[in-house]
Amino acid sequence: QLQLAESGGGLVQPGGSLRLSCAASGFTVDYYAIAWFRQAPGKEREGVSCINSRDGTTTYADSVKGRFTMSRDNAKNTVYLQMNSLKPEDTASYYCAADRALVCSLYRTYDYWGPGTQVTVSS
Repeated sequence: QLQLAESGGGLVQPGGSLRLSCAASGFTVDYYAIAWFRQAPGKEREGVSCINSRDGTTTYADSVKGRFTMSRDNAKNTVYLQMNSLKPEDTASYYCAADRALVCSLYRTYDYWGPGTQVTVSS
């Protein structure tokens, strides 16, 4: 059974950092396109970052480019989202998602989703 489990969320001050993890089970991460999405209360879901299956090319939303870095550890079957220089507007529930496409996208839905982890940026 294919499952995703996010962790690493929490409360951080503006300018701080967090690293989110998305642990996969039931499939190997380098054969799947995987994305990070976020959703704040009252707002639409937003694609934040994604990574292609196989070649590992990453894509970022303009709102996080230069601050967030997505990576993949095949040995641990986990993907990460390193978030630096966090801003209050980054506050949201963060979700990882996956499907068997070769190329990821921030603008489509995915077949498999984790339950999410909350990130709050506040002083």
